[in-house]
Amino acid sequence: MNKYIIVLLFICMGIGQVKSQDTEPIVLGTKHTLHSNILNENRGYWISLPDSYNDKQSSHKRYPVLMVLDGNIHFKSIAGVVNYMSSDAYRSWKIPEMIVVGVQNVDRRRDYTPDKIITVRENNSGGGEKFLGFLEDELIPELENQYRTEPYRILFGHSLSALLATHAYMKKESLFSAFIAVDPSLGTWDVETMDKKLEAVTDQTFERYFYLATANWGKRNIRNRDRHVRLYEGLNSKCEGAFPAKMQYFENENHASVPPIAFYNGITTIFEGYGISYRDVESKDQLTQHFQLLSNRLSWDFRPPEQLVNQIGYAMLRSRNEKKKALDFFILNTQNFPGSYNAFDSLGEAYEMLGDKKKAISNYAKSLELNPANEHAKMKISSLERGG
Repeated sequence: MNKYIIVLLFICMGIGQVKSQDTEPIVLGTKHTLHSNILNENRGYWISLPDSYNDKQSSHKRYPVLMVLDGNIHFKSIAGVVNYMSSDAYRSWKIPEMIVVGVQNVDRRRDYTPDKIITVRENNSGGGEKFLGFLEDELIPELENQYRTEPYRILFGHSLSALLATHAYMKKESLFSAFIAVDPSLGTWDVETMDKKLEAVTDQTFERYFYLATANWGKRNIRNRDRHVRLYEGLNSKCEGAFPAKMQYFENENHASVPPIAFYNGITTIFEGYGISYRDVESKDQLTQHFQLLSNRLSWDFRPPEQLVNQIGYAMLRSRNEKKKALDFFILNTQNFPGSYNAFDSLGEAYEMLGDKKKAISNYAKSLELNPANEHAKMKISSLERGG
């Protein structure tokens, strides 16, 4: 080989090495370990925080929690979907920003089966209740202690972990508010077992939202779908009012391929109406009623998102005929998010544009009280006090 070509190759290799040293990892989340006294072992979990979590402007915010079982399989895809559907970067806003927690599996048969499975050979099934105890009594308190969490929690499971999610949904008491069960493995629930579980369901179950996905199992499809349909219809018959649940069949997806699309459909179904466009809002009352209906359906207080209300307010400020209506929305944000310096800064700006200098200064001052580093508020107060 020509020596000049060899030198050139070394130079290229060197350039490649320099470039590789300049690269930075794309961080999806962080790894953690918690010792469980209930399970008598260390358990790993991964955390993905919302984009806004570390922003000073959002330091007052608390976030719902999405807990993903079989996190080593589903965490990356689900965390990415949640980020895309909720982050300001994509302006999708279909769902609220959430803290995604991927719980790593250790022994699926042990942890995800709520009932002992009788087999010829001895097995360690039936540890589902202990595992739920770990989630509710150890992991959730740890998350609450370490992060700004909202006590609205969603539990996601697929296959055997969806069996556990279904079991947790049907319990009288649960710390989870909504459940996404993707193609649950109900093979151990014969007719008698399922009927007993349905009989034990109380009205408290129906205060939670339940999304059930079922996939196409080919030749075994009738048996699989029958179990899911029987469970869903049994639950529906026990619910006195409107059943806060949905079941979907995915004809073109099998057991392995269904989780990503079922999660998207499930989380979209739970938060249907959350992503209302600012263009469709005509009044504060309409907006508050819209989110009150959503809150009633999910048995949790979901207030109109701060960024949406701000967007509506500024759009009305730019309109000739709706400037005064804009105040209603900026005031609403300060009522719903009293810890937000940006909400008071925006209200100050609205009052300034409407010629109310005194109230403008008052709200800029409140914004500055919440965030002494808010240079915009400092500048505005100084300007208005000078008569600007």
